[in-house]
Amino acid sequence: MKKLLVTLIALVLSTGVSFGADHKANIIVVTHGSDTDAFWGVVRNGVEAAKADTGADVQYRNPPTGDLNEMASLIEAAIAQKPDGIVVSIPAPDILGGPIKAAVAAGIPVISMNSGAGVSKSLGAVMHVGQPEYEAGLGGGEKSKGLGGKNSVCFNHEPMNTALKDRCQGFADGMGEKLNMVEVSSDFDDIKNTVIAHMSSNPDTGAIMAVGPTGCDPTIAALKEMGKAGKVVLGCFDLGPAIVDGIIDGTVNYAIDQQQFLQGYVPVVVLHLNHRNGTLPGNSINSGPGFVTKGNVELVKKLAGKER
Repeated sequence: MKKLLVTLIALVLSTGVSFGADHKANIIVVTHGSDTDAFWGVVRNGVEAAKADTGADVQYRNPPTGDLNEMASLIEAAIAQKPDGIVVSIPAPDILGGPIKAAVAAGIPVISMNSGAGVSKSLGAVMHVGQPEYEAGLGGGEKSKGLGGKNSVCFNHEPMNTALKDRCQGFADGMGEKLNMVEVSSDFDDIKNTVIAHMSSNPDTGAIMAVGPTGCDPTIAALKEMGKAGKVVLGCFDLGPAIVDGIIDGTVNYAIDQQQFLQGYVPVVVLHLNHRNGTLPGNSINSGPGFVTKGNVELVKKLAGKER
């Protein structure tokens, strides 16, 4: 990630970017992340870093509770401001597709990030920055199976998010099993209790996937409370302090890192350069996936929850 950031910053500087008002892009970032989801704090850190590096005027907006109808309204409000570019996540194309198409029709360059890779182009976005979700889940399933896991379950805390469904489906396919996705809330105690109830009713469960820290953190707590920590193959998407600690103590076997800092950083840099000189990358950019295990966890530990 550091090498890519250095390259992007060098690209910004090599174009002779002026921090004056004449070249200052006005960019609005709208994501579906709730205020309580630490994952999106890292995305926002990336946005703020790109803002500082480019001198662009960047605004970050999100629905506090993750409500997608509210997010659609935020995109519509962004269009009314006529910015030089909009960055959006697309967890639900049926709800967000209309406003995104409206932005494109208004002549505003749109870059999608995090979720929506499969629909980004059809909605008119110029590119997508994120990880291929199904393939990431597939790799996780193959890894869990290789570690001896079987009779798997995937806990999904955002069932309306097509990207997370893709993760679960890929995980099941990698395991060579039928999809067993359990929908959970975003509340820590509710998820913990659901995990305990599922494990109690299905004691042969040998592999678990949690599709984000929101679901993984309480899953870690549940396994420890049940005395199953280290006895069930646990994979988690993304990073956070509890997941890193879980990898170190053996509760979590691996984390799939989509490098969400890049998802916040790269679109802002790209839109800034597009505003300045009309340049765009020729393809979308994959920010992940990468696997974090005991073998490399120390390299990312100090950045977990900040830039990783």
